[in-house]
Amino acid sequence: MQSNDPQAPNEAQGESPNVELDALKARVAELEASNSELRDTVLREKAEIENQRRRLQRDVEQARRFANEKLLNELLPIYDGLERGLEVEGGDVATVREGISLTLKSLLKIAENNGLVQVDPLGQPLDPEKHHAVSMVDAPGAAPNTVVNVLQKGYVLNDRLLRPALVAVAKD
Repeated sequence: MQSNDPQAPNEAQGESPNVELDALKARVAELEASNSELRDTVLREKAEIENQRRRLQRDVEQARRFANEKLLNELLPIYDGLERGLEVEGGDVATVREGISLTLKSLLKIAENNGLVQVDPLGQPLDPEKHHAVSMVDAPGAAPNTVVNVLQKGYVLNDRLLRPALVAVAKD
């Protein structure tokens, strides 16, 4: 028996769009939930990156502020020795000179331990990379362009020139 009702096929077709609509609504809800999850994940990751950036910035600032802590801690005994030397009343020049010499040796040792090397080019050929010639003098017996007098020693810090030595060189 067939139905001659013209609305019967429409009802069958009407159910299909409702099923499709329900499936699409379910899919939209699923995608919205997934989108919400992804948004939350992105926000958490963004916050974590911002926190890491702040921590790194704080660590760099701390490192910059306290970079010289080790060096300064090593210099404190030199400072103490100089203060004690100034407190001594009387004493002969030889004793004071010996104290200053010992203090200078300690200071140079600390500087060397931290990468500072003294440039004392007396008797060496002029090296424009490390020496600054401020005068030329007559120096019998010295080769031309040889350092015959060091006016101020130079310093190299970890293979980088910190200050050139000021020197006088022999004339031709």
